Amino acid sequence: MWNKDEMRGKADRIKGGVKKKAGELRGDEDLRNEGEADEAAGRVEEGFGKGRRKVGDAIKDLGKKVGQ
Repeated sequence: MWNKDEMRGKADRIKGGVKKKAGELRGDEDLRNEGEADEAAGRVEEGFGKGRRKVGDAIKDLGKKVGQ
């Protein structure tokens, strides 16, 4: 199950991709660069969310093993 960081990161990546493509089509270098920055920030946030989820899952698994 995705967490809020993963969802926000994915949304930012998509938004960045749209901005980047729009900038390329319009010849707007600033918009293209802004899109690239949004994509990069989205990848970082999504990666953070995945790491956070994996740590949470590992803690749950450890708790189950300790409880046995």
